[in-house]
Amino acid sequence: MKNFPPVLFIVLVTALLFGCSSGRVNITAEPKENYEKLGRVEGSACGMLGLLATAYYFVPMGINGRYESAYEEALSKMPGARGLIDVTIREDWYWWVIGTARCVKITGEAIK
Repeated sequence: MKNFPPVLFIVLVTALLFGCSSGRVNITAEPKENYEKLGRVEGSACGMLGLLATAYYFVPMGINGRYESAYEEALSKMPGARGLIDVTIREDWYWWVIGTARCVKITGEAIK
């Protein structure tokens, strides 16, 4: 451990704490075999947690329905779409003085 540089330790800890991702997860039922691919679509939605100061981060504003809103926005961009396959979800957090904005982006292949 004496030869282990402190900078490398800090980089490793930072990567472990902030480099989060997951494997594939099913979020909806499998589509029927006779579906038609319509094209790639994307939807996003944001919510905010907080009000006035960090001590008030328990006040949710639009947080709970973000995923559903982003999914519905993605479907609405392709007329006739009934679902998505090959879905990718990305969530970003932004800190403001008055709270944190939490945004989700859903990208997938629209199907009919």
